[in-house]
Amino acid sequence: MSNPVFNRVDENIRQGGYATFGQPERGQGYANPGHGGVGGSAAPAYGQYSPYQQGGPSSPSDLQDMYDRPAAGPVTTGRLTLDDVVMKGVVLFGLMLVVAGATWLFTAVNPAMAGVLLLGGIVATLALGLVISFKKTISVPLIVAYAAIEGVLVGAISQVYAVRFEGVVPTAIVATLSVFVAMFAGWKFGIVKVTSRSRRMFSLAIVGYLIFALVNLGAAMIFGMNSGWGFFAFGSPMSIGVSLFAVGLASYSLAMDFDSIDNAVRAGMPQKYSWLLAHGLLVTVVWLYLEMLRLIAQLTGRD
Repeated sequence: MSNPVFNRVDENIRQGGYATFGQPERGQGYANPGHGGVGGSAAPAYGQYSPYQQGGPSSPSDLQDMYDRPAAGPVTTGRLTLDDVVMKGVVLFGLMLVVAGATWLFTAVNPAMAGVLLLGGIVATLALGLVISFKKTISVPLIVAYAAIEGVLVGAISQVYAVRFEGVVPTAIVATLSVFVAMFAGWKFGIVKVTSRSRRMFSLAIVGYLIFALVNLGAAMIFGMNSGWGFFAFGSPMSIGVSLFAVGLASYSLAMDFDSIDNAVRAGMPQKYSWLLAHGLLVTVVWLYLEMLRLIAQLTGRD
């Protein structure tokens, strides 16, 4: 998966059988020897009404009232809907942007704090992200806290880049939004395919890149290699190539996220998963933005 959050969701779909909740399995049921002769009639599935059940309607009008009631939808049954994910996503993205804006203004007045907040944001998001991903229960306060801390990270790192590379932040924002829209359209219209094989391949590539990125970060911040850029010099062909590779991974991860959200909605997962799905999408979008910042800064610095 694009990140552990969606890996967890897809695993729950495979193991939980949410798609058949409240519905009879095909071919199930039992013969009722009192009705229907040899084959009999299947017993009503769980949640269905049978006029032969004890405690049923006492009159034809009661039965008619039951039939006239609207069918239970996802909202009344507590199942996940796309609107749930969208609304939670708006809340988390809005919080992240507000905190990022406040951090941007604070670090503009106090430039020395940008590096401190950046390092703290990296450590905090890594730690809290792992807790959210592997926690057995879904904790909304932790997810909201993560969005706020992500805002600190985004605001601080954007200020660091803005000081060194004029105009790079607006360009990275526009590029991130453009890729988001393009990947959604490509996935929606079947241009970008998400298959089990592509998931496995990109998952391995993402894990490999994550390991490299953490080691490279250590080399840059602890040992100061290549003026704080890590193993490869700023603007070198190898460094730009790695950034292009990372942008490609993050972009395709969006398509995998869209597909996982769609699968979760169609499977009728519990509504509480909307927070987790929105959180996972936030993680991918921020990752894409950070990679765009690094790539565009290198391309700008070569002019």
